[in-house]
Amino acid sequence: MASNLNLVVSTHCIPMSAMTKIQIELPEATAKAAREAGLLMPPALDRLLTDAIRWQQTADALLAIADRVAAAGIEPMPMEDIDAEVKATRAERRRRASRH
Repeated sequence: MASNLNLVVSTHCIPMSAMTKIQIELPEATAKAAREAGLLMPPALDRLLTDAIRWQQTADALLAIADRVAAAGIEPMPMEDIDAEVKATRAERRRRASRH
């Protein structure tokens, strides 16, 4: 059974910001767990939604880059080369960290 929740979401970092009232339907178990975890409070919802928006924008940007790379006819790197680059970068970071 779905649980109707009336929520007010706002951005608390901006003084005098506009408020938007939203209503969502969740399965009862999800609503209960979210309520108990404090995730249905406006600051928590604001943080969750802001993070989700940021992740979505990042994913969109990466996909746009991938589209441009494909349109330019650039061959994808073999996984072995990617692994080698990652290992080299990590080794360089460890080397720098050990000097401090």
